[in-house]
Amino acid sequence: MNSDLMPQSRRSFLGTLTTAVAASALGTVPALGQAPAARIPLGMDNFAVRAFGFKGRDIIDYAASLKLDTLFITDLPSLGSLELSHAEELRRYAADKGLQILLGSWSICPTAKSFRKDWGTAEEHLALGLKLSKAIGSPYFRVILGGREDRRSPGGIRARIADTAKVLASQRSLATDLGVKVAVENHAGDMTATELVSLIETAGKDWVGANMDSGNAVWTLEDPMDSLEKLGPYAFTTSLRDSVVWESDKGCKVQWVAMGDGNVVDLKAYFARFAQLCPKVAVNIETIGGFAAELPYLENSFWEAWPDRSGADFARFLRLAKRGKAIAQYDGGNRERQKEDLERSLRYCKETLGLGLKS
Repeated sequence: MNSDLMPQSRRSFLGTLTTAVAASALGTVPALGQAPAARIPLGMDNFAVRAFGFKGRDIIDYAASLKLDTLFITDLPSLGSLELSHAEELRRYAADKGLQILLGSWSICPTAKSFRKDWGTAEEHLALGLKLSKAIGSPYFRVILGGREDRRSPGGIRARIADTAKVLASQRSLATDLGVKVAVENHAGDMTATELVSLIETAGKDWVGANMDSGNAVWTLEDPMDSLEKLGPYAFTTSLRDSVVWESDKGCKVQWVAMGDGNVVDLKAYFARFAQLCPKVAVNIETIGGFAAELPYLENSFWEAWPDRSGADFARFLRLAKRGKAIAQYDGGNRERQKEDLERSLRYCKETLGLGLKS
């Protein structure tokens, strides 16, 4: 077990240590199609229940009530305060409940359409996040480049990747001094797995890795299994959900769903391979539902934003779309539906996939 990722509470340390030693002693490699033999930490991304507006201790209490191992707070305002002393207090409070907090925020690409100056310049934003991560006990700070609209911005996604790499480079010394690494997400259709790997390699894979998002992989016309193969070796953190894909008049539509409700990937096979590629990485569930995004790949103009797209990768994605059927949409902003989707997903992960360190 990765001690950096999973510091335990005083009450649960011995029990979890016993579990970890037993899992390590198994030494087996699961076959595809089987659930992983060794237990993988299970947690939640707080964005899954964003309608509740939980902050600070409230979101920690909620995650602890679900008997989770990790809590991924992916937006700084949800801390309740940006004071380092407050973050340190939350670290202690979470540790007493057996929770490891992971921290994240939004765009650090100053030329991305979604970049906000709420936390100063892109460099200041990244520096603040690194310091807060250290204070709250998170080994990683999650950031994003932007979204799929950035693929059509001046210079395309390559230019935005270059801009993001410059911001990362500016804070490398600070990250090294603090002992905090940066996890960049494949976010909302911005980068394919291959493009994210190129950013990581440029920035330096010793301190920059991936926040791997299986749902966002589908927005870049990727098979999540293929995305896992490419990003798994670089993964520091995750924000995962299930998806449904079906053909439309313009191409296809994608709708994110609760874990186990999708048609895109065999989740037992996915997590068996996950255990092989990134066994020390926590699975954090980020359910987002209710709406379908259209990917109009039958329109010529669509491909202007994808200059380096692999035909083989797209063919794998097409096979997923052809076997899917449309599903009903609903109000994804409804707080009770958000809670229902998340909690049902977590039960599926525990009971069907065998994830999580706690019974």
